[in-house]
Amino acid sequence: MIELKTPAEIDALREAGRIVARALHAVREHATTGTTLRELDELAHTTITDAGAQPVFLGYRPNWAPTPFPGTICASVNDAIVHGIPNGQRLADGDLVSIDCGARLRGWVGDAAITFSVGTARPEDTRLADTTAQALADGIAAARPGARIGDISRAIGVVGRSAGYGIPDPLGGHGVGRDMHEAPFVPNDGPAGRGTPLRPGLVLAIEPMFLAGGRDDIRTADDGWTVLTGDGSRAAHVEHTIAITEDGPRVLTRP
Repeated sequence: MIELKTPAEIDALREAGRIVARALHAVREHATTGTTLRELDELAHTTITDAGAQPVFLGYRPNWAPTPFPGTICASVNDAIVHGIPNGQRLADGDLVSIDCGARLRGWVGDAAITFSVGTARPEDTRLADTTAQALADGIAAARPGARIGDISRAIGVVGRSAGYGIPDPLGGHGVGRDMHEAPFVPNDGPAGRGTPLRPGLVLAIEPMFLAGGRDDIRTADDGWTVLTGDGSRAAHVEHTIAITEDGPRVLTRP
């Protein structure tokens, strides 16, 4: 069931979103050559808890997962698309890193993700990350009252397909509220004019994921969590939580 939020509830979601933005900024600033993913996870955990919030990823276990998720952030490097476990891996110069983070404050959830290069960026990685960010901006711009979920999907898909990137069909955005994953699902590709109508009060996580190799197939690593590109090419993932309002989309996970 899709639940529309009141203006006061959207304001509460905005406060959670600010904390997520703060944690992502801290992680980005700290991510240098030699830093471990676990160190980034600890920094995000401290940032969130010091703000009086709780990490929503830590201990999360959907029905398909073999174990509860062991981190505050998902840290996905190079060919990892999403759900990477923050372990002792050290970042190397040129790594492409996607960090997904969620926090709950007074019962309301914020969820966002960023992609960036460590050290010297490869030009093809910069293009991939910039294109994914443009798709997010276009998807957000399409999230207006009177449109439909498919209009968001189409806006994202046009950017990714035009650039020659793969778009994994099973992965996409979702509703956000008191739970991290609520209805409806938001595909990253598909026809415009279809799906759930966008009404004021609907809160969504919009999260494009593009695969540099141009193929859509994916696989799951042996840890049961990390989703990898099927061809070993690099991936980018960016995300904002937004609210549909009478005046258009309101981004809730900006600083």
